[in-house]
Amino acid sequence: MELLQNSFVTLGVIPVVPFLIVYFIGIGLRKDKKKTLLLAMDVTTLFLLLSVSALFNILFNAKFGFYFILLIVLISAGLIGGAQNRIKGKVDGRRLFRAVWRLAFFFLGVLYVLFLFIVLIQYISQAM
Repeated sequence: MELLQNSFVTLGVIPVVPFLIVYFIGIGLRKDKKKTLLLAMDVTTLFLLLSVSALFNILFNAKFGFYFILLIVLISAGLIGGAQNRIKGKVDGRRLFRAVWRLAFFFLGVLYVLFLFIVLIQYISQAM
């Protein structure tokens, strides 16, 4: 049980690792690069959500990073759902979820790199 917990924490700290694991296993099993890439993005989004919220908490000395990011994701889902309703007259829940989840992957990936860079600079400057 402890090994599983430590593995999850390690994958959460470095979210590139689960992306690569899922991608290379998927390429070996499926041979379809597009679907494998999308699956790797979907799996990694969960780890990015946890990592970015932890980095947010460290950077801003807060305790609500996860809830703040979740709020942003829900607001974006509402906006995209509203746009779908205006354009098509109905909301396709599956497409809405996929769109929000993949946009979250992109924005959380950018935030992860940015926050990690800032936290590392803070750590190095405090060590000197």
